[in-house]
Amino acid sequence: MSRDDPSGTAPAESESTGSADTPSPAFDPVSFLETAVQHPSHEDIGPMRELLCETLEANGVDPHVDEHGNVLATRGQVDADTHVVLNTHIDTVSPHVPFEREIDGSDGYPETDGEIICGRGSCDAKGPLAAMLAAFFAVDLSSGAGRVTLAITPDEEVLSIGAYELVSSANSPTRDADAVIVGEPTDLDVCTAAKGRFQGTIHLTGANAHAAEPETGINAVAALEPVLETIRTFDERDDAPPTHPQLGGATLTPTVVSGGEATNQVPADCALTVDRRSVPPETAEDFHAALTDQLEAAVPTGVGVEFHFTDRPTPFLEAWDTDPDARIVDVLADAAGGNVRPFSAATEASYFAQDAPTVVFGPGVLADENGAVAHAPREYVRVEAVREAARALEETLQTVLE
Repeated sequence: MSRDDPSGTAPAESESTGSADTPSPAFDPVSFLETAVQHPSHEDIGPMRELLCETLEANGVDPHVDEHGNVLATRGQVDADTHVVLNTHIDTVSPHVPFEREIDGSDGYPETDGEIICGRGSCDAKGPLAAMLAAFFAVDLSSGAGRVTLAITPDEEVLSIGAYELVSSANSPTRDADAVIVGEPTDLDVCTAAKGRFQGTIHLTGANAHAAEPETGINAVAALEPVLETIRTFDERDDAPPTHPQLGGATLTPTVVSGGEATNQVPADCALTVDRRSVPPETAEDFHAALTDQLEAAVPTGVGVEFHFTDRPTPFLEAWDTDPDARIVDVLADAAGGNVRPFSAATEASYFAQDAPTVVFGPGVLADENGAVAHAPREYVRVEAVREAARALEETLQTVLE
């Protein structure tokens, strides 16, 4: 396969792709991670993608880069009985944080039993990527019963165009997956659900008037009062989604407000942005319809009200869940020795979970006892956690694909 195929076509389904069915030579995930963190990928993922492709080639696997920037690689036979997809992303948030190798307990980092790797992407998500690569290279597929696909996306931290186009493609190599493991910092726990995130703006319209005679106008800002009450009670309505057994209740939060143009004028316009954290089975369409109905019933006569989602080229990351008793959950949890729980952040697992049982797993934490870790200036991952994640993933693949 070509590393850079402008046609964007997936590997032919009639062929076995990637390396041989037997494991490749030893791969050190920690050495790879040290190098990966030194490749900034907050503005340009090109160098990091090149490193990933070179690493795959060096380990006997032929990578394919599709037209949306996804890096794809497969081991095993296309007609294998069981297919597992390993997904994570190579982009990071700004600003870049330089690489360091630290002994725990220094510079505000936690005290643990070993070394840590610090720097942007160390846990989100190059640490999970390093562990996935180790398992991908090491699993023995010589029985012919299993196939594993590595699907690494380029823009998870922004708009997830790569992941959306990948799962939407009719010939996507991930569409027939029997299970998907998405790499994120979970502290080696297996996460089986996450809330969705929708964002939109409520627009209120009235009529300008002199503030000395407010009754001659229609005050759009004053109409916020019933709107805010609607937001506070939105999930108490009769047709509200029930509390989810893994995720709890949905939330609706007002975040940004603007309105009015002059201090002596009745304002004719007001806008309020809201943040929705949904739970299954609520979809974006369900939420939009329900909120619009509630707002129209709440605002005073004469006030116009509209609700619009924020424009984006991909669907919002919707709420998703996987049965905690699914085989991929049991096997990975046993191998990793962690808990089974929900994930607290939105991920591209939302897209993959539409087609197959999906879990989120990886080394590192979103936050620790000292505060934020992922996306923070003190981002780090424990070296031993990377090795443990690699071991657990290899064991899981070997069990599920045998």
